[in-house]
Amino acid sequence: MTTDIQKTALLEDFQKYLQQDQLKLLTADEQPDMNTLLAELTALKTEVKAQSRQFKNTLDTLSSALDMAQDHNKMLATELLGQAEKQEQQHAEFMRLMLLEMVDLYDRLANGATVLQNYQPINALFNHSKKKDVRFIERFKEGQLMTIKRFEQLLHSHQVREIECVGELLDPLTMTAIETDDNPKYLNGIVLEELRKGFLYQDQVLRLAEVKVNKTKAG
Repeated sequence: MTTDIQKTALLEDFQKYLQQDQLKLLTADEQPDMNTLLAELTALKTEVKAQSRQFKNTLDTLSSALDMAQDHNKMLATELLGQAEKQEQQHAEFMRLMLLEMVDLYDRLANGATVLQNYQPINALFNHSKKKDVRFIERFKEGQLMTIKRFEQLLHSHQVREIECVGELLDPLTMTAIETDDNPKYLNGIVLEELRKGFLYQDQVLRLAEVKVNKTKAG
C-alpha cells in the first residue's frame, strides 16, 4: 500500500517531468531564425531610411515655401511702403498747391480791404447819395474784414503762418528783396516794408515774402 510520503514524491516527480517538457517545447518554438531576423532588420532599416528621406524632403519643401512666403511678404511690404510714401508726397504736394491758392485769395481780399480802408468819398460829386455810398462801403469793408479773419483762422488751422519781416534782417531763406531804400535810421539789410506777405507751412517755406530792404550808401 502506497504511503502519503510516496504519493507526494510521485507528484513532485510528475510535476518536474511536465515542467521539463514545457521548457523543451518553449525552447524549440521560440528559438529565433537568424536569417529571418537579419532580413526583418534590413527591411526595417530600409523603411526607416525611406521615411527619413521623405521627412527630409517634406521639411525642405516646407522650408522653401516658407522662404518664398517671407520673400513675398518683404516685397509686398516694400511695395506698400513705397506706395504709402508716394501717396504721402502726392497729398503733401496737393495740400501745398491748395494752400497757395488760398494764400493768393487771401492776398486779393487783403488788398481789397486796404483799398476800402483808404477810400475817401469825393465831396463834389454825388452829394445826394454820399451817405448811402459811405454806408454801403463801410458795410462792405466790414464783410471783407470778417472774410479775411475767417481766412486767417483757416490758414492757421492748417499750420500756415505769416513770415515776420518788417524790422528784421533780410533772411534769404524766407524773404526775397525786390526793392531797396536808403534810410540812415536803420542798419544795412534791415527789412523796411513788406510788399507781399510770405508764409510758412509746417515750418517750411510755402511762399517767400517780397520785401523792401534798407541799403545804405555806406553799406
